[in-house]
Amino acid sequence: MATLTIRNVDEALKASLRVQAARHGQSMEEEVRSILRQALTPSSPAGGLGGRLVGRFRDVAGELPLPERSLPRKPARFEQPE
Repeated sequence: MATLTIRNVDEALKASLRVQAARHGQSMEEEVRSILRQALTPSSPAGGLGGRLVGRFRDVAGELPLPERSLPRKPARFEQPE
């Protein structure tokens, strides 16, 4: 494993890092590793579930057939008995 030294870090930034690390229940070093890992890990295409679905079905040729449309049904009527 490599060692990285970062100099001249603003005190306010360091304090924010300390608070965030405590919130996540880890050391400042581990928090910095997590931040770097998240920032430098390639994300999925277009991000999120939609991007994963697009990537999964990218090779499907053409478009899916749509069923024929029909007129909407008439709404039910609920009348009070007399």
